[in-house]
Amino acid sequence: MSLTPKASGDEAEQLFSKTRTQSMSLNRIISERDAVSEAREAKTARLRELRLEKEADDRAAALVLAAMPKRAGKR
Repeated sequence: MSLTPKASGDEAEQLFSKTRTQSMSLNRIISERDAVSEAREAKTARLRELRLEKEADDRAAALVLAAMPKRAGKR
């Protein structure tokens, strides 16, 4: 069975179309993965900032308590 030039061109077009579709799908998957990764990094940074603020507040509160004079208990 021999292919005519027209048949070969159609087959080549189909293969190219399939390759292009696969490439577009791969690019979409990569973009989605990158978006998820960026969102995770942003959330991690926000949570780290909140944790550091809370730790600083806790240290400041501990210093205030330590500086307060101690009361003698009732007897």
